Amino acid sequence: MYSEKVMDHFQHPRNVGEIENASGVGTVGNAKCGDIMRIYLDIDENQIVRDVKFKTFGCGAAVATSSMATELVKGKSIQEAMEVTNKAVMEALDGLPPVKVHCSLLAEEAIHAALWDYATKNGITIEGLEKPKSDIHEGEEDEEEEY
Repeated sequence: MYSEKVMDHFQHPRNVGEIENASGVGTVGNAKCGDIMRIYLDIDENQIVRDVKFKTFGCGAAVATSSMATELVKGKSIQEAMEVTNKAVMEALDGLPPVKVHCSLLAEEAIHAALWDYATKNGITIEGLEKPKSDIHEGEEDEEEEY
């Protein structure tokens, strides 16, 4: 059901924790399943993600996608971090079961929310960045999902 990479990132998550005085912090959730993901970014004067940490409350797939997302943005420029999509996270983990795809969406949105926080604090605009949602289902019609 889960790839070896998903299991590895779940059992041995990378970059867990908080960054005090983070450059940007992004928190998103999924009201339908109860997952909450928070990503902390430490961005240097050259707009490079120097450090990244996460705290996630959720299932194993949510932990694994958080862990992989932090690995994908660490050491990258802000623009490169913007390019980390849910698809990129899933591919890096060798896939996710269809009912867990929303976890990779949380990871993408949490990165964007942290970048939005950074941009707001620094009075800058990041090309392609839109105001993040606090819940990944915000603005959708109520649909019944099966878990």
